[in-house]
Amino acid sequence: MPQPSRPTAWTATLLATVAILTPALPARALTPIAPGGQWLIRWIPGEVRCEGAVVSAQMIRRPWNSLSWAPRTPQDSVTLRFAINASGRPISITRQGTGYAPLSEDVAPAFTASRFAAGAPHSECSVTYTPGGSPLADADPVELMAYTMHPMSGVLPRAGWDRIRAGAGDCLTAPYPAPLIRHFPDFQAIPATPGAPDWSMVRYDLDKGGRPVGAAILVGTGNAALDKASLIAVNASRFTKGARTGCLYPFRRAPATLPAPDMPAMIRDTKMPGNCPEDHGWATPPRLFFAEAYRRRSIEGWAVVAYDVAPWGEIGNLKVIAAQPSSDFGEQAISVLRTARFPAGGQGYTGCVDRVRFRIGPETMAYADGEGAPPPAY
Repeated sequence: MPQPSRPTAWTATLLATVAILTPALPARALTPIAPGGQWLIRWIPGEVRCEGAVVSAQMIRRPWNSLSWAPRTPQDSVTLRFAINASGRPISITRQGTGYAPLSEDVAPAFTASRFAAGAPHSECSVTYTPGGSPLADADPVELMAYTMHPMSGVLPRAGWDRIRAGAGDCLTAPYPAPLIRHFPDFQAIPATPGAPDWSMVRYDLDKGGRPVGAAILVGTGNAALDKASLIAVNASRFTKGARTGCLYPFRRAPATLPAPDMPAMIRDTKMPGNCPEDHGWATPPRLFFAEAYRRRSIEGWAVVAYDVAPWGEIGNLKVIAAQPSSDFGEQAISVLRTARFPAGGQGYTGCVDRVRFRIGPETMAYADGEGAPPPAY
């Protein structure tokens, strides 16, 4: 039986928290982009400051990696303003400024799933996320693997897969060993992480009979139960005959729901001056649709919105009174209410208030548990 080989070009452990991320390769400065080449973009958070002092986090979630046709610069950075409640959860998250930062859709949702020490609430907090990256041919293979777990910008191109293959064995060279028996973990028995998907990348070799040998977790998010179940699943699988080295197989666990913070009674019972009837009914009910960036992470939220109504039933003058855990839910609530209409009654109304709750249900679930992206046949 052949002895399992070990990669020599790279090895690392990628965790969901930036503070303990171990890069597999030395950091490289951004270089001019080659014509037609793509870059792997990563968002890195700076220090957290509250009331003018640095505050340590228990865990800062990193946004998912993206692909770009141009390098990103510090000018594309994103600053978030927020508070920390007594449970250590960031709340009242808003983005500073109104400028557009490319590829930043997951910055605020990722930070929403971060955590600070309980029992130490803070206000007037801020953190800045700065993008950086590398051409695919020079990118950290671990970061490229992480991208395949959440391919935000489409399928990883060949240059990225070639970079991953460069540190592996012959198992990632087509034709790939075909699975004869493929086992999967019992995902529902594995604890999920609120607001953050987990994944485990298993590295293994195949003996000449197609049996996995030397299986080990190469990289992942640190979910011990998923790591253990992934190893069991790979060891129980069988493949076509022929010894191979450096096989990789990923499993991913969908995030658990991160519930919205409680809605304070004083916010829930908000009244506005005006003549809006409490039981007004709808000519066209609001069409509730989730903000995609938060749906992917199974993060719930709510918003309280005030508005006026024209005599013909159209809603206008919308204003967010409060939204949690992020102002994005307020913006989404406005979009939801714009889809609705009051019955046309010959008179308008002022001072209407509605509460919009965004809950994760079967129709809004994030992606399913299962396999990560397999290497394409190039």
